[in-house]
Amino acid sequence: MILYAIPTPLGGAPQDALPAPALATLRGLRDFVVEDAKSARAFLGAAGMPVRELSIVAIDEERDLLSPLRAGRPLGLLSEAGCPAIADPGASLVEAAQREGFRVVPLIGPSSITLALMASGLEGQRFAFCGYLPRDAAERAQRIKQLEQRSRRERETEIFIETPYRNEALFSALLEGCAPATRLCVAADLTLGTESIRTRTIAEWRRAHGAIGKRPAVFLLLA
Repeated sequence: MILYAIPTPLGGAPQDALPAPALATLRGLRDFVVEDAKSARAFLGAAGMPVRELSIVAIDEERDLLSPLRAGRPLGLLSEAGCPAIADPGASLVEAAQREGFRVVPLIGPSSITLALMASGLEGQRFAFCGYLPRDAAERAQRIKQLEQRSRRERETEIFIETPYRNEALFSALLEGCAPATRLCVAADLTLGTESIRTRTIAEWRRAHGAIGKRPAVFLLLA
């Protein structure tokens, strides 16, 4: 049996984000483990599925999440937006499925991290996703300095994210702590009508500093 890792839209309808083969696979499933049951029902309903007939279990529930696979039924894994297990829950379920010998199949769909890198114009041969930076201002400043040094040393794009309400604090810390020639891309609201992807040097950002706002954003840095 197969565990399908199913990307969900960053914005818009399922039909706009997923290719036809992925949608066909999705519509053939009846068992799902999800990050959030409410949003998963909305997504599955928008995909034209009979939501009331589906088994939808939150990933944090204390249940045997692999039981459909053991019973001979395929299982879908859904996160909130983008790809499961990439900056989202799901890795532990995938690990458990792998450990028990079940096949894991990732379906094609949107990932904010790769979309941002594709549109950034920064180094795409060597890059690292660094997750969230520290909340504490002093620790965050130190981490930014470390990432900038690593980027310069390895010629590597450093990619990180932040919760929308802390975007401005992170952006300000980057403008304050990075060298003027370091390039920074801010990719916000990916795939939405309000999408904005801008790459500038730190010096240029300082001159054209505008608010990002409380929007989902990906930050990419290349020293």
